[in-house]
Amino acid sequence: MIWTMVNSLAFLGATGAALYWFYRVVAHRYAYVRLGKPIDGKELAAAAKEALGRGLKTFAAETFGQRKLLQDRRSGAMHVVIFYGFIVLQFGALDLIVRGLFGAPLPLPAYPAFELLQETTVALVLLAMGYAAYRRYGEKLKRLKRGWKPSLVVWFIAALMASVLFTLAFDRLRHGEPAAWTAPVSSAIASSMAGLGELGATVGFYVSWWAHLLILLAFLVYVPQSKHFHIITAPINILLKKTAPPGRLTKLDLEDETAESFGVGKVEDFAQKQLLDLFACVECGRCTNVCPASNTGKLLSPMHMIAKLRDHLVEKGAAVTSKSPWVPWTAAASAGGAHMTAAAAPGPLAEGVVADIGPTMAAQQAAWTKSPEADPREVPLVGGVMTEEEIWACTTCRNCEDQCPVDNEHVDKIVDLRRHLVLMEGRMPHDGQRAMTNIERQGNPWGISRNDRAKWIAELAAPPGEPEDPLLRVPTVKERPDFEWLFFVGSMGAYDNRTKKVSRAVVRLLNEAGVSFAVLGGEEKGSGDTPRRLGNEMLFQQLATENIALFEKYNVRRIVTACPHTYNTLKNEYPEFGLGADVEVAHHTELLDSLVAQGRLKPTHAVEERVTYHDSCYLGRYNEVYEPPRRLPRGSPGAELAEMERNRANGMCCGAGGGRMWMEETQGKRVNVARVEQALILRPTIVASACPYCLAMMEDGAKLLDVDESLRTRDVAELLEASVFGPGSGSGSASGK
Repeated sequence: MIWTMVNSLAFLGATGAALYWFYRVVAHRYAYVRLGKPIDGKELAAAAKEALGRGLKTFAAETFGQRKLLQDRRSGAMHVVIFYGFIVLQFGALDLIVRGLFGAPLPLPAYPAFELLQETTVALVLLAMGYAAYRRYGEKLKRLKRGWKPSLVVWFIAALMASVLFTLAFDRLRHGEPAAWTAPVSSAIASSMAGLGELGATVGFYVSWWAHLLILLAFLVYVPQSKHFHIITAPINILLKKTAPPGRLTKLDLEDETAESFGVGKVEDFAQKQLLDLFACVECGRCTNVCPASNTGKLLSPMHMIAKLRDHLVEKGAAVTSKSPWVPWTAAASAGGAHMTAAAAPGPLAEGVVADIGPTMAAQQAAWTKSPEADPREVPLVGGVMTEEEIWACTTCRNCEDQCPVDNEHVDKIVDLRRHLVLMEGRMPHDGQRAMTNIERQGNPWGISRNDRAKWIAELAAPPGEPEDPLLRVPTVKERPDFEWLFFVGSMGAYDNRTKKVSRAVVRLLNEAGVSFAVLGGEEKGSGDTPRRLGNEMLFQQLATENIALFEKYNVRRIVTACPHTYNTLKNEYPEFGLGADVEVAHHTELLDSLVAQGRLKPTHAVEERVTYHDSCYLGRYNEVYEPPRRLPRGSPGAELAEMERNRANGMCCGAGGGRMWMEETQGKRVNVARVEQALILRPTIVASACPYCLAMMEDGAKLLDVDESLRTRDVAELLEASVFGPGSGSGSASGK
């Protein structure tokens, strides 16, 4: 009787202390998140409405269906077992607590079935933890961190599972229960210790029971102080994920006279939702594993970016709020400096290796060190936490976000950091700044005269004295005011000699199909994608306003473009700046695909080529356009389409996005070289693309690898042109150089 009372009081004391500490940890981290800019009420309402509108399908698929985790089938299956195992074992924990306090199991109907489920689940979780340890220390997956911290949870869970089995086994012994097939593991353990006697079994039971309880409560307190806080924050993060199109960056109100700064110059400048991302991170490394910068020996690692920002937020938040980040320890016991990024450069990729995140992972681990003298309130975000090299290395391809199982948004954070550097400090790599200056002065990144924007049209005209080719006629909006489609050519299509051939192919195909189209000619301006991704929001908004005014002037209702970056900008970002909701924006592959389907274009000529298609990030991941650019070459007689290992949603970036098209790579392997090497594995004769940036990068990569004689690069419009008019009929035909 006395023991029962003491046991119960001790249980209440231990549980109460653990719950209090858990509350303190969560409350303190919530206080750190509140340092960020408040979540806009309208955005929060929109997120809730969107979640309800889609019937919580996305939330359910990602949280309970583990959809993104299962993209890696083996580790995904392991996580499913652990996830659902812990849900089942919460009932098992309650059963054990009742056994220890009242001497009997939960009064459940069909208890033997529950007993079998519990022991089976424990066994499966133990197997899953064994596999987790093997993945980290046996296979040594490069995306996974190693050390005592990542290993701690393995020991926690393994010990917790063992304590469940031993508690059940000793309980059988002390009550003299016979072995049962519904409790195979605990029965086997009990049988091996049959000679203990009732006293030994009782002592063993309470030792195991208290071990289970203390491990469970310790885990409860440990979870929010570690990366495993994602158990709580990830579902919230997924529920509050951005409802706007993935390709839309946050709009800056540049006319806000109360704004002290623009972009993010300190961690508090991030929105609260962005700070929640930091605590939702699982540190699974899936983002870094697919990042083109990490794969080619640059310092940027999306996982380390989130982890470093989280560490900085915790250290600075504790200093600002005077709320200790660690309990039950005191702030004084855990004080002492702050983490900072030391100068580091990844080592070179091994000879013959196409892509490898190993050098980046090692460099990041070595660079993130704690300085005892540093004051976290004085550590600069740019230069102290994130280096400028990391910030400018991002291609904004969004592969990190697509792979993230908790829907963290990496690209917005990097662009916000760039915005502060550009708008507040006037800092940008020299070659990027040169492109910005050229766009400001001449409307294109090369600085070629504005007056030459329509020169490509004149180049299509027939020489004097020769009849005009009706298929090469390019009317302007003034010459054909009743046009149906505006062909937005873009700077690449108008100025770049290689991309002009794509513009020519599109023009021929549209004329052949009888499409009523027109161009803006010399009045056209760049879409603003490059300035916006490089952080020059002011220049982007100026270009957007001027282009929208032109669209309204000429009553534009349908726009087609051959550039995915322009396509994404017009379709997803211009509506925030006044583009009418009734204006349709299409990529040239979508329009051409529909024209083929309608029979208005007939690809009848054989194109005897082995083609591999390289997905554009801004067409694929940003806008989920995967099939139209594949159907075009696939529909040509004789063409064989082969898929690279990384394709569609997991396609690797060419290296040109996020303004990287206009900046040189000074570290590691060139991204486009790595991508061409991936293509060469298939032994294709053509690498097809549907983006002028991708086309240029793939062509340059082939030249750098000295394979441009055997591996040609073509836009899918050029392949369709060859099939419709015959090989050799176009300047960029499949059979020509």
